[in-house]
Amino acid sequence: MPDKTARERSDLLLTRRRALAPVAAMLAAPAVRLTATAQGDGTAGPNDQFGGDYLFPNNRILAYYGFPGNELMGILGEYDMDTLLAILRDQAAEYEAADNSRPWLLAFEVIASVAQRDPGPDGMYIAYAADEIIQQYVDFTAANDLLLILDVQFGRKTVAQEIDAVRQWLSYPHVHLAIDPEFAVKEGETPGLDLGTIDASDVLMAQQLLSEIAIEEGLPPKLLIVHQFNLYSLTNRDQVGQIPGVQFVLEVDGWGGPEAKRETYAIVGGNVLHDFYGFKLWYRQDEPLMTAAEVMALVPPPDLVIYQ
Repeated sequence: MPDKTARERSDLLLTRRRALAPVAAMLAAPAVRLTATAQGDGTAGPNDQFGGDYLFPNNRILAYYGFPGNELMGILGEYDMDTLLAILRDQAAEYEAADNSRPWLLAFEVIASVAQRDPGPDGMYIAYAADEIIQQYVDFTAANDLLLILDVQFGRKTVAQEIDAVRQWLSYPHVHLAIDPEFAVKEGETPGLDLGTIDASDVLMAQQLLSEIAIEEGLPPKLLIVHQFNLYSLTNRDQVGQIPGVQFVLEVDGWGGPEAKRETYAIVGGNVLHDFYGFKLWYRQDEPLMTAAEVMALVPPPDLVIYQ
C-alpha cells in the first residue's frame, strides 16, 4: 500500500490534471496521420502469432478507474467490486443508447503504482499496490468477463522497470497496460511538482515488451494506453505508431467543464492523428458532467471511455 495518506495521494493525482485552457491557435499546426503497420490496428494481417483477436476497431471499452480502497482517487476506490460492476453496467446502458454501432466491453483500470512526493527508501518516488489486492482484481475481472487495465505512474523508474513490476499479471489474457507520462520525472524533479514526460522511444519500448509477452505466452494482443492531458508530456509523438500484437491508444485526460474538455480533446488528440483514442471523465471534478451522447459526439468518437 502506498505510504502517503489518502488525501495526499489524491492531491498528487489531481495536481496536473486540469483540462487545458483555450488555446485554439495551437491547432494551426498541420495534423499528421500515422499509418498502422499490418496487424497493428486489428484490421489487416493474420493473427497467427497471437492467441486471439484485436479488441479494436470492432469494440469500444468503458472503464472505471482508481486506486482500491481510496475513494479520493477515483470511483473504483469508492466501492467493492460487485457494487462497482453494477454501477458500471448502469453507466454502460447510457453509452449503448448513445452509440450501439459497436459492442461495449467493460473494464476496471487499477492504479498499480502510485507516484509519491517523497523519494522512498529506493529514491524512486513510487509505491505499489499490494500484490494480493491486484490479484483480487485480476481474478474478479476474469470471472466476470471484464478487461483489467493496470496503470503505472513511473516516478523515476523506467518503462521496463514498471512493466517488470506488473509482469506477472500481464500474463493473463484480459490484462492490459496504461502508462502515465506526467509522473515520469527525471533526476532533480518531483512527481506532482514537476511535470513528467516520456518519449516516443519509451512508448515503443513498452509496445515491444508487451508484444513479446503476447507472443511468448500465446496471448491475445495487448492494449497500451497512454494518458495525456497536454501537448508536452509525450515528446516526438509523431513517431508513435502501431506494432503487431499491441494496439496503442491515446487517452486524452484532464478535468473541467464540457467546453474545456472538448477543446483539450481537439488540441491534444488532433495535432497528431492516431488510430485509437480514449477520453476520461471525472465524476467529482467535471462540472457539469458530459452525457454519453456528448462524449460520443466528439470527433473522432472515442474508442475508450474512462470514468475516474
